[in-house]
Amino acid sequence: MRTSYDVIIKPIVTENSMLQTSDRKYTFEVLKNANKTEIRKAVEEVFGVKVEKVNTLNVKGKLKRQGRTQGYTRSWKKAIVKLTADSKTIEFFEGM
Repeated sequence: MRTSYDVIIKPIVTENSMLQTSDRKYTFEVLKNANKTEIRKAVEEVFGVKVEKVNTLNVKGKLKRQGRTQGYTRSWKKAIVKLTADSKTIEFFEGM
């Protein structure tokens, strides 16, 4: 059985994701086989907020070469979570 802390792997802190925090959208790397309802419950439980909408996308690994050998970086899943208007913000992203 998965807990909420297993579903959310880490927050994604990039320039684009930090610009979206003004629209109450927060970006996380999540478990590859987690669905939208599991992500919604995990974010609400861990951060104590109300989630309005969850968008997910699968990020494919990129082809990388090192001399003669080549391989792919790992594939992962990204979730963009939008909070309701009456919900509080996530404090982790406030100091960035």
